[in-house]
Amino acid sequence: MSSIRQENLKYDIMKKIKIVFIALLWVPLILNAQEDSVELFTVPLSNPGSSGKLIVEQLAGSIDVMAYEGAEVIVKASFGNDNRRKDKKEKDGLKRIENSSMKISAEEKNNTVQIINEQWNKPTNLEIKVPVNFSLKLGTVNKGNITVHGVKGEFEISNVNGEITVEDVSGSVSADTVNGDIKVNFISVNSGASMAFSSMNGDLEVTFPSTTKADLKLKSEMGDIFTDFDMALDKQKPVVDKNNSGGKYKVKIEQWVNGSINGGGPEMLFKTFNGYIIFR
Repeated sequence: MSSIRQENLKYDIMKKIKIVFIALLWVPLILNAQEDSVELFTVPLSNPGSSGKLIVEQLAGSIDVMAYEGAEVIVKASFGNDNRRKDKKEKDGLKRIENSSMKISAEEKNNTVQIINEQWNKPTNLEIKVPVNFSLKLGTVNKGNITVHGVKGEFEISNVNGEITVEDVSGSVSADTVNGDIKVNFISVNSGASMAFSSMNGDLEVTFPSTTKADLKLKSEMGDIFTDFDMALDKQKPVVDKNNSGGKYKVKIEQWVNGSINGGGPEMLFKTFNGYIIFR
């Protein structure tokens, strides 16, 4: 009986040690989950293997989209703090508890995936993996940049207070921001697709394949324009806009740089107020 009790006691002690060890293992895992991105969900497609489209428009935070050799859309997220709440750490001896609640969802129909972010209290940084052949419509307003890497499709990208970086893509791009640079690097372009790149306070830098055919329309109020293409300049006169309405006569003159590369093609517009333009 004594030996049986000793064995039971030994078993209980080992069991408790094991439970404590598992609990200690969970501590760094929880801490890492709070610091790093968290995988939210995976969205299956109606027609795996076919091209699709991703739509993401949010109020605050970055959007990072990367192509991978898969047939689903994988969404991860990390969350920032709202600076407006930092002055309320303690009140009347009470400590503020960080609000970890989230409300993010996704809808999929006919290979179009829309991410719906209802996080109003703090910025959300989204990391999204998509199949290679995927068009994108991305938008954010504050506290974030937008990056795209390795995707093939048609891209419509908009930011307000942040940069736009598009690397190693194929297709066509329309990108605009108010305060931030735009940098795009094409592997190949869709023939016949018009494109536009614009920023109020930022530089525009776009790299095309050397065989790209395009008619270019460029304007920078406060910066210079650079290219290594052999560009044929158009000697057009400035555009004069006359308005006679309301009993007033107004004249507005706009001077753009117009030209073509490789014999001309679809229109590509570059416009910035305070920044330079580079297309190579």
